[in-house]
Amino acid sequence: MSGVRDSLGRVGYDLLWRALSECHDVRATGKLRASGKPGGVFHLRDGLVVAVESPGAPGAEARFLRSGRISGEQWSELLREAGDARWPEAGLIAHGYAGAAQLRVVRMMAMQDAAFAVVAGSVEGCTPLDATSEPYAPVSLGESPWRLLQEATRKLAAVAGLPYPVRPDRERPAPATIPDDVTDQLPQLQRELMAHADGRRTARDIAFVTGLGVYTVTVGIARMLGEGLLESAGETMSATPIAVRVPAAGVLSRRPPAAAPRMDPAVVLALATALGDVGVSPEPSPEPPVEPPPEPESSTSSLPRRKPGASGITEALAPERTGGSWKGFFRLRNRIWTPDSGT
Repeated sequence: MSGVRDSLGRVGYDLLWRALSECHDVRATGKLRASGKPGGVFHLRDGLVVAVESPGAPGAEARFLRSGRISGEQWSELLREAGDARWPEAGLIAHGYAGAAQLRVVRMMAMQDAAFAVVAGSVEGCTPLDATSEPYAPVSLGESPWRLLQEATRKLAAVAGLPYPVRPDRERPAPATIPDDVTDQLPQLQRELMAHADGRRTARDIAFVTGLGVYTVTVGIARMLGEGLLESAGETMSATPIAVRVPAAGVLSRRPPAAAPRMDPAVVLALATALGDVGVSPEPSPEPPVEPPPEPESSTSSLPRRKPGASGITEALAPERTGGSWKGFFRLRNRIWTPDSGT
């Protein structure tokens, strides 16, 4: 049994087993809540389980209403006749809706199916509750907790042994593409499951819609998936493709640098005057001359540099400022931005 529990992700099974065993040993009467997904409540009387209620499995009332044995109006009339009774067993037998033996079977199946739903899910903890109210549809003779849990484990092992095992609250099957003549030859149970399998409902959802047991629906869906009559919703419904727009060439290019701030022409004129270049047009040429790289230093003594104005050009342009040169002007011009330069 431990291998089956581990293969099905049985977390908390031993915790539930010990809690129910302690209630059986002390012959407790009350409720034991198993918190988890979906979880449930075990009703005990003298240590025996008389009812199990779980949101993961339809109860005895849902089995009658969803199966079409009785309508909602008829059920409401039975409740009015029963008064304070939550389970109108006497009215069901008196009006001929069900027999006494049939009601015992329905209550026992509802209890075992709810226990299967609790064990098939996850159990996070067990908390005893006070018996403030009677269970909804208890069985007349209680069931041993060990036998109830062993039956639920046996059902889990049966589901795990199928070619396509499923979980009651996980897979969402959808009908496969098969000919109509093949569908007409299917058994009633398979046709009903195929009619409600739309890719959005799980086995638990279909059980509540049809009034069938969760174990019955789970086994039926697993077999139909193995036979190819149903398909997993993940296989039939592919993700909607997302259109990816490729940007045009050059759209993702680097952003051009921000324009340099405009310099006041008066400042440019003052700088040029300071270097002795007044009267020379500061218009930049399309391709300014590039300063040659400096010569590497050598161990030998360098040649003597000529004095500024030796060529006579500086003296011819500005005799009073022999300290300036054209070389200094071009250096300054390459560093100053003007509106006409475009640099």
